[in-house]
Amino acid sequence: MPTVTPDMKDCPMTPHTPACPRADRGIRILSAATPADVQCEIARVGCRDAGVRIMTPRGLLRLVRLEGVATKVANILKQEMLAHGGDAAVHWQTIACGVAQTAVLLLGTEAQLYEVCAHLRRQPFGLAATGEAILAALAAYSAPGSALRCGPYTLPLGRKTYVMGIINVTPDSFSGDGLATHPDTVLRQGEAMVAAGADLLDVGGESTRPGAVEVPLEEELRRVVSAVRALAPLRVPISVDTYKSAVAREAVAAGATLLNDISGLRFDADMARVAAEAELPVVVMHIQGTPRTMQQQPHYEDLMTEVCAYLQQSTELAVAAGVPRDQVILDPGFGFGKSVADNLTLIRRLRELTSYGQPVLLGTSRKSTIGKVLGDLPPQERIEGTAATVALGIANGAAIIRVHDVLAMARVARMTDAIVRDV
Repeated sequence: MPTVTPDMKDCPMTPHTPACPRADRGIRILSAATPADVQCEIARVGCRDAGVRIMTPRGLLRLVRLEGVATKVANILKQEMLAHGGDAAVHWQTIACGVAQTAVLLLGTEAQLYEVCAHLRRQPFGLAATGEAILAALAAYSAPGSALRCGPYTLPLGRKTYVMGIINVTPDSFSGDGLATHPDTVLRQGEAMVAAGADLLDVGGESTRPGAVEVPLEEELRRVVSAVRALAPLRVPISVDTYKSAVAREAVAAGATLLNDISGLRFDADMARVAAEAELPVVVMHIQGTPRTMQQQPHYEDLMTEVCAYLQQSTELAVAAGVPRDQVILDPGFGFGKSVADNLTLIRRLRELTSYGQPVLLGTSRKSTIGKVLGDLPPQERIEGTAATVALGIANGAAIIRVHDVLAMARVARMTDAIVRDV
């Protein structure tokens, strides 16, 4: 605090007057991370509507990563960001063209990025298209898609988190919740889940736990088709958890309205075609290896970059077959070829997946990472840990949560929605 001299004593703004706040009072850093948060805070200080609109993009810091950018393009991006008050991180040899290409990390507010993208429209080397792609990613990051069209069912996105109940018709589920395949047993569990708050039901006839052995096609068909047929009258979307196109095709004929492929359409080339022909959404999941091998020392040079690249390649497979891009649901594959640290990073950085304008599904329920973090708890004792991952997953952009304990997790979702959704 400055020293008060005699000629300052009568100054109306000396540190001793009530009108001048002390530096250690009334100052705080706001946790305004969404456009709605920033709008509210700017409006609260008395700004008019025009000012709120102008300043909101200036209050949103964004880090935008671009992959495989040619050196000359990276240098232009760096110059444009600096010219508009931001910056861009590039490979250290980029300025001297010592590398052919580099990843680029743009660092700036939304307002700065908008200005840069406007300038890119006049730049060569395809930068106009790059600018449009950046604008699309910024818009998707802050807003949900429109709706999922699951056959006769439409699920609007952004209003709530959808709860997908897990129905395992397999004797060797990792969580010990496998059911007999008798239709009455399956129907009773489905009815109980819907009554508890499930918006969708996901039927799986083959365990994909670490080390699992593939189930013969005929056996998986026997388990899945009868279960889907039993659940179809419940009037909720029925998902089938399979990577085999023959199972998917028969399940759709029995009443399935969503496909869930743990391989991201990689294990069976016809899976994308089945989804396209049936005009149904498809979940593409990231996996490293196969269920039998995935937990044998999984390793990543850059986890999020590799997961995102895999999911976007899977999306392109679906789109090429005729599935609309906004009907391809992204699942980062929590527990599928990941270490404990990897899985925790996926939760912490989940919102990055929303950059693509596609819904995000998160399946953490009762998984081993939770058990390990909490002291080697068995699957049935992982409900609190699951609840933590569900709440943080929703806060970080998940549109669908896939869970065993529907009643508890539906309550967690409803409470989290009340806190984080701008509805």
